Amino acid sequence: MTDTTLEQLEKRAAAHRDRPSYGHDALIACDRLVRIFAADGVEVQALQGLDLLVKEGELMALVGASGSGKSTLMNILAGLDVPSAGAARVAGCDLLSMDAKARLRYRREVVGFVWQQTARNLLPYLTAAQNVALPMQLRGSSNRGNRRKADRVQELLSMLGVAECRDRRPHQMSGGQQQRTAIAVALANSPDVLLADEPTGELDSATGEQVFAAFRRANEELGTTIVIVTHDQAVAGEVRRTVAIRDGRTSSEVLRRTEIDAEGQESVVAREYAMLDRAGRLQLPAEYTAALGMEHRVMLELEQDHIGVWPDDGAEH
Repeated sequence: MTDTTLEQLEKRAAAHRDRPSYGHDALIACDRLVRIFAADGVEVQALQGLDLLVKEGELMALVGASGSGKSTLMNILAGLDVPSAGAARVAGCDLLSMDAKARLRYRREVVGFVWQQTARNLLPYLTAAQNVALPMQLRGSSNRGNRRKADRVQELLSMLGVAECRDRRPHQMSGGQQQRTAIAVALANSPDVLLADEPTGELDSATGEQVFAAFRRANEELGTTIVIVTHDQAVAGEVRRTVAIRDGRTSSEVLRRTEIDAEGQESVVAREYAMLDRAGRLQLPAEYTAALGMEHRVMLELEQDHIGVWPDDGAEH
């Protein structure tokens, strides 16, 4: 091997070492995430090399059909389940290497969670204020912190529009009030990330809008990063970024931005993107492939500034 070749290899190796790691600047980073379940001797891959990056301060939605893997992903991000392979980090916490003690601390301090079923979010024998105070008590604090906790409870209930429910128990509240109180509970310990699994699924559209407005307020006023799993297209359409999951992988993203025309009128423009994962895989939208009769294999051609994709013409090679 010549000195020139050796020098080139050393430069390449140095460049590779100096390259930032995948998702180094993201609050949530999932890299080729795999989750395998075994049932009755049959293995099912709920996640098949999923990649996802979420920046600090984002309010985004995850959508997908039943069985797509989105609930499995949420359980992993919440610290309720452990991936089979790949990498997942949230706010600097490695979700694969945490022991039981670290996982408990993670669920108490780093993430907050809101379930679809209102009954799962609140203890029925506690008032709204007591429910919100409970996570802070479990975290532990001195008596000197009691006043600060009381102020925090009042601040959250007021911000989310349920201050009047302070002394009510869950059965004395409407479904929307219960969910907004549940958001306050999830925010009690100032988590880095708030996760919500179909939080408007049991509510009518008007009440669902109120609950989503509460999430938006928490995002804007507290800067909390929020990830919402939803089937509700009205909710998905209200966020700047919607990520679709299909067959255990991220398949597409819709990004929305506000544009101002020549007359000064504002409008929201949405653009859909297919996701290219770390292994180079691309999921084409089903309606596109169906329209062109694409099955099994397609023809590719590299152009100067794009890649052409055509249905297989059936010719033998």
